[in-house]
Amino acid sequence: MFEAVLFDLDGTFADTAPDLGGALNILLAEDGLPALPLEMLRPHTSSGTRGMLRIGYGVTPDAARFPELSARFLTHYANALCVGSRLFPGIETLICALEAAGTPWGIVTNKPRRFTEPLVNALPLGSRAACVVSGDTTPNPKPAPDSLLFACHALNVSPARTLYVGDDLRDITAGKAAGMPTAAANWGYLGVDHPIETWGADWIVDTPEALLHVRLQDSC
Repeated sequence: MFEAVLFDLDGTFADTAPDLGGALNILLAEDGLPALPLEMLRPHTSSGTRGMLRIGYGVTPDAARFPELSARFLTHYANALCVGSRLFPGIETLICALEAAGTPWGIVTNKPRRFTEPLVNALPLGSRAACVVSGDTTPNPKPAPDSLLFACHALNVSPARTLYVGDDLRDITAGKAAGMPTAAANWGYLGVDHPIETWGADWIVDTPEALLHVRLQDSC
């Protein structure tokens, strides 16, 4: 049995692509550019602002326009933080099963606290998380292990007996660096650069409910 289960937020616990994509499309419209379909944006959502601006404008954080575009994008996102965002199917079943078993659960995300806390509180079940760690809670966000170790300390659990579930390579990298068993969420956004099979996760799971059958002793 795991002592605790921790989840990434965007693309693992909740489908936030509709609101992040909506903010990008407002930005594009302001600049006289056509909107992009959600399915084109979804694989980039786990990378947050960087992912949205890369697909929308072809810019990276070192581009001269990035700070201005980022500020405008985040303003639009803050104004509609949880309009279309929803828990992924199966998350509620999983969380209720964890709570029934007395297993604490939490969220560890790279999303800044000013967005994380209102979003989590607006989502069903979010207020029941035993801990919520944002991207600016610790000095180094994922793929560094700091935020995951912070969460384990807050819950008073062993990293080696705490499962981390994420939908991006950096989630699995962070979990492994923290000495945690990891599960790759195949229902999530998954990114565009590295196939999920190459991440090195202990498990690849297709649905949240499948995590109910994952056991610590079965890890690789």
